[in-house]
Amino acid sequence: MATYRVNPAGVEQAGRLIDARQYVLDSDWGDAQPRAEAQNDYLERHSWQGYAAWHLGLTDGAAEETKARYAFVYGDFRRVHRTALIACVYRASEWRHKEIELAAHDLLQQLDATSR
Repeated sequence: MATYRVNPAGVEQAGRLIDARQYVLDSDWGDAQPRAEAQNDYLERHSWQGYAAWHLGLTDGAAEETKARYAFVYGDFRRVHRTALIACVYRASEWRHKEIELAAHDLLQQLDATSR
């Protein structure tokens, strides 16, 4: 199984988006998450740095500027999805990636406090 570490740029961007109220509170993340075509379209218009900022995790050992490098996507390249953060917490917990689990949990708490 791959190992991951927290992507500070992703956590920072997610926090800024939440503070700016750029989020979706209720979505079916299975339908909303960006598929390969949406990821490719985003990369055609933006930098790898911009793409990376939409992910809470970095894959250890994966080459820079590859999709394999980035994990735990939390939004649709426009807004944070609450259901994506829940999925990140769940998946990171399931795979025992504690730092990512806690980062996603903290962002979920921030979103819930902001959206009240």
